[in-house]
Amino acid sequence: MTPQLDPLLNPRSIAMIGASANAGRIGGMPLELLTRFGYAGGIYPVNPKYQEVFGLRCWPDIESVPESVDLAVLAIAAAEVTPMLRRCHAKGVRAAIVYAAGFAEAGGDGIRLQEALEAFVAESGMAVAGPNCMGFANLNTQAHTAFASVFKTAPAQDGPGAVSLLTQSGNVCAAVYAIARRLGLPFSHFINTGNEACLDFSQYLEYLAADPHTEIVLGYIEQLRDGERFVRACRELERRGKLLIALKAGTTDKGAQAVQSHTSALAGDRRVYAAAFRQLNVIEATDFAQMAHLASLATLRHRTAGKRVAVLTMSGALGAILADKFIGAGLDLPDLPAELQAVLRGGIPDYGMVGNPVDVTGNVVNDPAFVRTVLQALATTDAIDAVVVYAPGYMLDRMADALAEASRQHKRLFVAIDTGLAQSRDALREAEVAVFEDLGLAVAALAPYLLWCDARAATRQAPAPRLAAVAAPALPCNETDARAYVAAFGLPQARAGAARSADDAVRDARQAGYPVALKILSPDIAHKTEAGGVALNLADDEALRRAHAQVTEAAAKAQPDARIDGVMVQKMERGVAELIVGATRDPVFGPVLTVGLGGVLTEIYQDTSHRLLPVDEEIALQMLRELKAFALLDGYRGKPRGDLAAACRSIVAVGNALLAAPAHVAEIEVNPLLIKEAGQGVAVLDALILPATP
Repeated sequence: MTPQLDPLLNPRSIAMIGASANAGRIGGMPLELLTRFGYAGGIYPVNPKYQEVFGLRCWPDIESVPESVDLAVLAIAAAEVTPMLRRCHAKGVRAAIVYAAGFAEAGGDGIRLQEALEAFVAESGMAVAGPNCMGFANLNTQAHTAFASVFKTAPAQDGPGAVSLLTQSGNVCAAVYAIARRLGLPFSHFINTGNEACLDFSQYLEYLAADPHTEIVLGYIEQLRDGERFVRACRELERRGKLLIALKAGTTDKGAQAVQSHTSALAGDRRVYAAAFRQLNVIEATDFAQMAHLASLATLRHRTAGKRVAVLTMSGALGAILADKFIGAGLDLPDLPAELQAVLRGGIPDYGMVGNPVDVTGNVVNDPAFVRTVLQALATTDAIDAVVVYAPGYMLDRMADALAEASRQHKRLFVAIDTGLAQSRDALREAEVAVFEDLGLAVAALAPYLLWCDARAATRQAPAPRLAAVAAPALPCNETDARAYVAAFGLPQARAGAARSADDAVRDARQAGYPVALKILSPDIAHKTEAGGVALNLADDEALRRAHAQVTEAAAKAQPDARIDGVMVQKMERGVAELIVGATRDPVFGPVLTVGLGGVLTEIYQDTSHRLLPVDEEIALQMLRELKAFALLDGYRGKPRGDLAAACRSIVAVGNALLAAPAHVAEIEVNPLLIKEAGQGVAVLDALILPATP
């Protein structure tokens, strides 16, 4: 466990500096909560105005407090914060929470106040949360340090909890807590990170990954400050069988960065976060209610589940609706095996469906023995992973005993959707049947949860590659230098050099064999086509000489200051499909790989897959299969299949080339990468290396 956060999140004693006798003020509300809910540690209000608050002796200053407390909560003005922290540190206080706003988010003097705060923390090693922070609550010890009225209005928690809230917004923290408590979810920690001047989201997540009282984390993220630490914390959560459910705000793309390449535009902030979440087995949520219902489902993650769902209804219409919604959300409703359908047909009338969805019709609830037979059969077949039962209240009550029995006897996940007012809901939940009261919420929570269950079993991390010691070219570099560098990591290298004159170009074309392509060679021209620097399908010497004059003149006109190193001649190639393969350094997560439909269609269709590096050939194949255009590589409508093995090797090569490159290499892109027919390999049609911006 991260030791410096223990006094912050699990304090043995608390001093409230700026204490108030008014429970409606931020200096009074935490004291009222601490005394109301029975916090067992030492509570020390500090304010010279009072002798006593909430039945507690009030001390005139921190120096008068009779012990060195674990945690000081500062309900004072921003300008007073750092001087008070120095006094607290001298007193032996180990951690502090700063409520005050008016720091970096206010600009001007606020930035200077935050810089002074950060300098003090760096010097002292004190754990300081905030500023601009609502505070925390440890619901297992009742250590309330948050000025949050939700603890008085939400249903009270009777016993210990294992769900922790970690958010970069105090209001979000309170809103999700209120919804989740109405579902009966018991909490461990309630954490609002505030400005994160000294402690960031990933550090808290690291603590919760190791916390024995946390099994599920509900996170709200606006921007991560330490992506590498976040990745490590998520992997530790996974190693310990825990789960992060995250809602990411601010999902606009970083389109402004796409000045010279396609990769930055295709990756973007939203896509990289989503890819990182998938890769780290984080469930991404879209709203507060869904987060709470996902957490409720996650308490049942010890039960077997996956994307193959059987739907059991009393209504053919509802079965069709659920089938459409589940399949649209990425789940499967496989046809049940013939022998199982025969069992079902034994009690389901001819007008009822037995394939999947299963329409048992309303009559079936009059035969409890057959209901039991159906549920037991669905619990034991290998054809599905989870069972969803839709039944309005009174019908669910008639089925409840058989459903609870099946859930107790088998580890398969059972879900009930009750849009009525079934009296059996609590009994079903005690039997570990997930019960939903709304069809839309059921689908919204079940789909990502069941997909997570499916991915959880299959997710693997690529081993660290052994990287070649290859000197990266001086930047900016032209295409031949870019090709030569990436070729050292396994990317196929066609014969392509620098031709300084038209005569040299003719010589290279004769060696390659007509028809050929001619491209301007310049470290300063990233997009050759836009500069008029490309000519294709040149069939003979005369056409090549004309094209040489045209492309050199066009490039010089488009970018007069560009350095021209000559031209490059390359044999025209035929293939099955074109891809873009790009590796870039994301400001949050570091090296990231993008694979997508290539050529001029790249930015039109936005058909891409993303991964944090490193990747291996197995993961590269997964990325290809995620593309809508994968059918083009897989023999669509009788067309030849592409050389997937060569494509995967090339994808890995581009990623490894960036991993091995020094920090000044910001991006490596091959676009297009031509995929030839199976067994014929690939061809690099263009390559680009970009430097980091100063």
